Amino acid sequence: MKVMVRKNAGKLSIYVAKKDLEEPIVAMEKDTLWGGIITLANGWRLELPDMAADTPLPITIEARKLGD
Repeated sequence: MKVMVRKNAGKLSIYVAKKDLEEPIVAMEKDTLWGGIITLANGWRLELPDMAADTPLPITIEARKLGD
C-alpha cells in the first residue's frame, strides 16, 4: 500500500490516503527506520523498503501491511 512517511514536531508518522488515516510510529525494528518493520499507534505493522538513512521526508513509499 502507498503511504507517506513524514516528520512533524520531531515525531515520525504514517499517512495512508486511501484510508484517510494518520498514525504515529510507536516502534521500529531498526534505528534507521528503513528496511524493517514498524508499528503504528493503532496496532498496524508495516514493512518498509530499504532506503538510505538520510532519505529526506516527507516521502511516499510502497509499504507492506503485515497480519490483521
